[in-house]
Amino acid sequence: MKLLLLRALFEQVQAGTLTVDEAERRSIDFLRELPFEDLGFARVDHHRAIRQGFPEVVLGIGKTPAQIASIAERIAKRGQSVLVTRTDEAAYEAVRALLPAARFHAEARAITLLQDDSQPGKGVIVIATGGTADQPVAEEAAITAELMGNEVDRLYDVGVAGIHRLLSAHERLARARVVIVVAGMEGALPSVVGGLVQVPVIAVPTSTGYGASFEGVAALLGMLNSCAAGVSVVNIDNGFGAGSIASLINHL
Repeated sequence: MKLLLLRALFEQVQAGTLTVDEAERRSIDFLRELPFEDLGFARVDHHRAIRQGFPEVVLGIGKTPAQIASIAERIAKRGQSVLVTRTDEAAYEAVRALLPAARFHAEARAITLLQDDSQPGKGVIVIATGGTADQPVAEEAAITAELMGNEVDRLYDVGVAGIHRLLSAHERLARARVVIVVAGMEGALPSVVGGLVQVPVIAVPTSTGYGASFEGVAALLGMLNSCAAGVSVVNIDNGFGAGSIASLINHL
């Protein structure tokens, strides 16, 4: 996108439709804002996609709807896709007023706007959950992975309390290039999945559970102590982190 804009300026100079001085001014203005853009309350990193393969993602927590909308608009203005996580409908309405094509994913608490076609992933990312209560975190991972160009297969409510539900879906697990496992309570599901597949498993502990689950700490510790090889762990409720890591793996 950026190189195309500079090339277009060069071609206009060659065609005589733009003066050298005007092209220089536009180039300087463009390059001045290229690394980041200072909005006063935020510095939007326009180089994130160049360095990491995906534009800056906006964390909605602690930001007003107006701030979220302003940041999203500046990202979209560069022709980049927009992803806002941990947000709500009020923020979505503010974003939609500036970006009518934006979508709100209520369960994932995410706002998205797909603008640039990401390079497609090489395989399928399977996302499995222990129970229905884990779905909001799983959906955050799924929406993230899909926006980054990946095919996602949702395999929900297959926890170890009814292990036959997981075993009946073994063929779907076997076709995955990477598996994200989202579970609360004691966090046993990633170990079981890790013993069934030969691909990376990303474990996501959730804050779902009774008092002794300590809002996800029990699941986190259980996953960190997994006896299955190939299981890695992200932080509690970090669906976005799992989705982005899975996308990196799936694009290798």
